[in-house]
Amino acid sequence: MKRTFHFQLIILCLAFLSGCGKSGEISKEQAEKIGISWKLITNFTEPEGSFEAKFTIKNGSDITLDGSNWKLFFNMSPRPIHSNKTPQPAVIEHINGDWYQMVAAKDFKLAPGDSVVVNYTGTEGIIKETDAPMGLYFVFYDKEGKEKDIVQVKDFAVEPFITKEQILRGTRDLKKMPTPENRYQDNLAFTTLGADQLLKVIPTPVKMTSSAGTFALSSQANIFYQEGLETEAKLLIEKLKAVTGTDFPIQKGTPQASAASAPSIVLKTGAVNVNGISKEAYKLNVDQSGVTITGSDAAGVFYGIQSLLQLIPTESYIKKAESAVIGYVQIEDAPRFQFRSMHLDVGRNFQTVESVKRMLDLLASYKINHFLFYTTEDEGWRLEIDGLPELTKVGAQRQHTSGIGATALHPSYGSGPKAYDDGKFGSGFYKKAEFIEILKYANDRHIKVIPEVNFPGHALAAIKSMEARYERLMKEGKEKEANEYRLIDPDDKSVYLSAQAYKNNVVCVARESVYHFYEKVVDEIAKMYKEAGLTMDTFHTGGDEVAEGVWTKSPMIDKLLKEHPELKGPKSLQTYFVRTLLPRLEKRNLKVHGWEEIALTKTADGKYLSNPEFAGKPVYPYIWNNVFDVDLGNRMANDGYQVILCNVTNFYYDMSYNNDPKEPGLYWGGFVDVRDMWTFSPFNMFKTTEETAMGKPMKEEFVGKQLMKPEARKNVYGVESQLWSETIKGRDMMEYSVLPKLLGFSESAWSERKWENVADDAARKKMINDGWNLFANSIAQRHLPRLRYLNGGYNYRIPMPGAVIENGELKANVELPGLTIRYTTDGSEPTVSSTVYKAPIRLVGQIKLKSFDAAGTASRTAVLAAK
Repeated sequence: MKRTFHFQLIILCLAFLSGCGKSGEISKEQAEKIGISWKLITNFTEPEGSFEAKFTIKNGSDITLDGSNWKLFFNMSPRPIHSNKTPQPAVIEHINGDWYQMVAAKDFKLAPGDSVVVNYTGTEGIIKETDAPMGLYFVFYDKEGKEKDIVQVKDFAVEPFITKEQILRGTRDLKKMPTPENRYQDNLAFTTLGADQLLKVIPTPVKMTSSAGTFALSSQANIFYQEGLETEAKLLIEKLKAVTGTDFPIQKGTPQASAASAPSIVLKTGAVNVNGISKEAYKLNVDQSGVTITGSDAAGVFYGIQSLLQLIPTESYIKKAESAVIGYVQIEDAPRFQFRSMHLDVGRNFQTVESVKRMLDLLASYKINHFLFYTTEDEGWRLEIDGLPELTKVGAQRQHTSGIGATALHPSYGSGPKAYDDGKFGSGFYKKAEFIEILKYANDRHIKVIPEVNFPGHALAAIKSMEARYERLMKEGKEKEANEYRLIDPDDKSVYLSAQAYKNNVVCVARESVYHFYEKVVDEIAKMYKEAGLTMDTFHTGGDEVAEGVWTKSPMIDKLLKEHPELKGPKSLQTYFVRTLLPRLEKRNLKVHGWEEIALTKTADGKYLSNPEFAGKPVYPYIWNNVFDVDLGNRMANDGYQVILCNVTNFYYDMSYNNDPKEPGLYWGGFVDVRDMWTFSPFNMFKTTEETAMGKPMKEEFVGKQLMKPEARKNVYGVESQLWSETIKGRDMMEYSVLPKLLGFSESAWSERKWENVADDAARKKMINDGWNLFANSIAQRHLPRLRYLNGGYNYRIPMPGAVIENGELKANVELPGLTIRYTTDGSEPTVSSTVYKAPIRLVGQIKLKSFDAAGTASRTAVLAAK
């Protein structure tokens, strides 16, 4: 959804080529000797906001390549390609989405041992190695032009991004270059705090009081749990065993008076009200008798357990012992928002059941209680649906296809030409039993899974699947059944390009079969919830990014518009879709969640306005767009909608941490780090959204825009963070993108933003800076090392150190104070055994530095030269 374009390439090689005056076939072995490199030349080219790049092809095979029997296919972040100003040996052409091809000119010849350069230009600057072409492959054709062989490119290299012209996005990019020296200057604002000053629990509790004394958590302590809390108690002993290596005795009930002197851990519910909140609230007390957790409900008890586990010293996670000593403490706590969510897109790149469960464990640890499971997208349908086998047979796998009209999904995001290829993430789906397993797993951790089917746009996987079904049934002579779930008008000639450059990803809202399909899918998913012992009461309908030009040349749509003169042309049809679908979902007792567009209307000039039609109904818009429509969230809350704030500038995990070309991720919405997640003030977001994506101060963008009215604050239903997966390949990349940003998000979702109502800019800025320094120290010294061991250990990001040579001395610092900096001067990579930087020191030659946490997890390497 919310992202513009990013670059990835899928590479496969095919071969049938003529050479040296005779035609012949190229073997796979020979084809793999064709090497390709790619280089970004510059983003500082005309027109402004463009890029120039080049492919270099070196023919290491013994066959001459000509211009008639090969194409090179690849993926890249979808960007319009410009026409060549000067003739090139081959041209780059956009096919669909992020799928591109290189087509040779008729007179193309590349003899064995020779090289050729293909230059091209396109729209929107490229600054990341993760933007570079991925998944390249050759397709070779016979004399009749039929596909003969496909060979994935084995020898492919991306030249490094080094210069300003490669790292910045043209003259409008005001961001600083990502150098050790610039990082050093930025890090000067931070100071290192002592261990006694750190936050022991994240998110920060409403009230926490420490007192003298300690309690040893060991198997000598019996765990007692009240009726209805068995699941929470079992999860607690599982986590305690991971720390101590021992089993804790557990029993239902409360400690007997005769055993009052024995240590115990008591889990119970009772009347708990904190700041007027009596749901998910808890009290935690640790004293000489042990631990008592009283929750307002089972969820409150569960969150008290999470706080208890964080009170265990980090050293106990690193060096396990049979007991862990925690200090006496009293906590009273409750969440600021009832809806605290994370969205995970598994449509673009698939994640296994095990990886999803690890993410659910992580969310539970930081008191996140909703999980938007994004299982359908243009690039993949990931959930088995009874009665519609094509949804997974066709929609769950990507492979090379004959073109945009094929009833199959083409390669995307580097998935390659072969479905279910090893090491690729384009194919995969969850069987019913697996989805039910995920539902149960989440429910045990007090997380509600919200399923999603994105319509009317972002629907290519569903469209392709139902076209395959249509063709199958038509061949069987079952025309009525074939049309039962068809999603398109086959005579639609509309021309459009979606935000991700798709030309055919929108369903025909004039077809009753579209709504019938949607009801079928919803009902089948509801059955899975029932099998899991749950009730599905919320459904996310997507509804975003329907492109201009959609439905403009469709006979079915023309007929609908004639029958309904109240509809004001194609621009009104997204609202028509919601209006038609809503009562069908309400009939099923479902709350309807969706992206902001579900509650907007589009004017004749394409501007979005809040639609009063659905205000007061069970329609919850998720507001992501504070970049192109900066006050939209405020306006919709002011208009009475229960909004969920998902602001791209603060809550998008897929936005890169910074503009370092080796730092993965997107950046169309700006760069998002832990501080951006942590700082966000939902009731006064203007005060904590500081820069545009290009580094321009946002202050002037807010002039004349609506603030959130005090009486509308009750309409902020909650907040959500998003992980869109265009650049996410597998578990490690998923966890790296989320951690440690999640810690900042959890703080914004649970705890009050105390600076939100501070009007004085200087006072507010000081409060934010002081608060961030404390939070940064706390995650660096206490919470990051714990992640190395939590739930089997996560792959989290450590920031690179800043460094500068001043007066011949090395000075170094870190973004998260408390990390250890280690360096080398012999050209080797720093390790946990390398010299520790403690104070300015005179060095010469090349210096390599890394940041390390207490668990030994390291950053990437910073390099600078001292003369």
